[in-house]
Amino acid sequence: TPSLESYARAKTGNYHLLTLTHRVNQQPLPPVTVVDMRQEPRQGGESNFSRALLAAVQARLAKGEQSILLLNRRGFSSFMMCRDCGYVLKCPNCDISLTLHLATQNMKCHYCGFEAPIPQRCPHCASRQIRYYGTGTEKVEAELKHRLPAARVIRMDVDTTRRKGQHAKLLQAFGQHQADILLGTQMIAKGLDFPNVTLVGVLNADTGLDLPDFRAGERTFDLLAQVSGRAGRADKAGQVFIQTYNPDNYVIQLAQAGNYEAFFGAEMQLRKQAQYPPYFYTVRLMVAHPEEKAAAKVIHQLARRLQGHLAPETVVLGPTPRAIARIKNQYYYQIVIKYRHDPALHQLLTELQHEIQRDRQLHFAIDPDPQYFM
Repeated sequence: TPSLESYARAKTGNYHLLTLTHRVNQQPLPPVTVVDMRQEPRQGGESNFSRALLAAVQARLAKGEQSILLLNRRGFSSFMMCRDCGYVLKCPNCDISLTLHLATQNMKCHYCGFEAPIPQRCPHCASRQIRYYGTGTEKVEAELKHRLPAARVIRMDVDTTRRKGQHAKLLQAFGQHQADILLGTQMIAKGLDFPNVTLVGVLNADTGLDLPDFRAGERTFDLLAQVSGRAGRADKAGQVFIQTYNPDNYVIQLAQAGNYEAFFGAEMQLRKQAQYPPYFYTVRLMVAHPEEKAAAKVIHQLARRLQGHLAPETVVLGPTPRAIARIKNQYYYQIVIKYRHDPALHQLLTELQHEIQRDRQLHFAIDPDPQYFM
C-alpha cells in the first residue's frame, strides 16, 4: 500500500517500481467477508460483534487457532453524555470529549492528558441519567470475556504498552500462544507474522473513513489491506471479517477485493477533481494563541497578505479554525494553499515568517506537504 503520491511517481518513471506479485510462502490472500452491521439484530442491546464474526472466533478457539481483532480506538467508551440535558463531558483544555478509562477509573483527554474522576451526576444539570456511548478496547475486552469466558485475551493499545518493553512482551506472549485473541488498535495492523493466526476481524471499519481529511479514504484502505494480511500466513488457511455500516463504500469494497490498482484509479480521479496531491502541492499556515481573538486576527492578516500575490490557479482555503480548534488551551486557525507551480509562493512565505508580529504566546508554523489536516 504505497502512498498515492509515491505510486503516481513510480507510474511516471520518477521512481523505480518493484512489485510483489505473491505472498510469502506462496500462500493465497485470505478471503474477506464484509458484514453489514445495519442488518445485525438489536436484541439484547448493542454488540461489537456480528453473529458471523463471533461464530468465526468461536470456531478458531475450538481448533486451538488464534485471532486478531482490530479496533481503531482505545479506552472504554468514546464519550459521556447526559440523557436529560444532552451535556457531553469535555476536556477543559481542548475541544474534544473526555474518554472513559475503567482500568484507571477516570475520564481522560487523549490530546493533553487531562484526567478527571468519573462523574456520578451530570455537571450541568445534576441528573443521574448519564450514559456512556461509543466503543473502546477496554469495552470490547469486557464483552469478549462475557461472551467467550474461556478465551484468553491480550489487549494492546497505548494504555497497555505505555511502560518500556511492554509492547514486545505482549507480542512475545501471543507468539508463544499464551493467548487466543490479540485485541488492539492500529499498532497491531501491520508487521506481525504469527503462523497460528487464521482469523482477522475488523470491528469498526468506518472509523476514520469520514474524517475531514482528503487522505481519510486512503488511510482506511491501507489499514484494512494491512491488517487483512495478518491472517493465514503459514500453512493454515486464513479468513477476514470486516464489519461496517457502509458496505457500499468504494473504499470498503476495494479493500475487500484487495485491489490496490482499482483503488488507486478511483482515488486519483477524486484527487484530480478536488485539486489535491499528487496533482497539486499543499502547504498549511497555522497560528495558535491562548486567546482566540488574537489567533483569528493574525490568521486574517496572513490571508489579506496572500491576496493578489499568488498565481491565478493557486487555491487558498480558509482561514478557518482547525478541525479540533482548541488543544492544551491554545486556539488554532489555519490556511491551506493548493498550488501546481507558483514561483512567488516560496518568497512570500519567507517574508511572512519575518513580518508576522510575534509575541511570546503566538505560535506560527508553515507546514509544506502536511500529512494530516486534523
